[in-house]
Amino acid sequence: MKHLPKHLRPRWRYLAVEIETWPDASLNRGAFQRELWYAAQNLFGDSGSADADLTVLGFDSADGIAETIVRARRGYVDETRAALACIDEVGSDPVGVRVRGVSGTVRACSERYLHGRAGISQERDVVFENESRTAVVRNSLLDVRGPDGFTGATQLDFE
Repeated sequence: MKHLPKHLRPRWRYLAVEIETWPDASLNRGAFQRELWYAAQNLFGDSGSADADLTVLGFDSADGIAETIVRARRGYVDETRAALACIDEVGSDPVGVRVRGVSGTVRACSERYLHGRAGISQERDVVFENESRTAVVRNSLLDVRGPDGFTGATQLDFE
């Protein structure tokens, strides 16, 4: 079977996506792909989501931050951004999704927008609500572990 000529092959755009959730949440590629498909299907219907042909490529996750590349057909970048904005939880864990950038190749997308932030975190002990607790620190954000789960905080909350 012969390959299609270059001018007949589908054209793609690649979106660098950051996903943030609580540090103890387990994010994986399959669960995020499923939520993305459901969001696109609910937003655009079966034919619209099939036209966009959204696929999650790779998935790097650690300590509540994940980064991935989402592939979409050229001309469907705005629809893909809308579908990503509709995702508010993966599995049973609440998430925040942010598009860092869009590129025409996987390599350029990875080099420009994905910097390996997943996995850059540390734990420290803090005093929160007059009790000593453990907090996961990522940049200037702290997720303080409490009896009912995590509470989001910043450095200003401790000074």
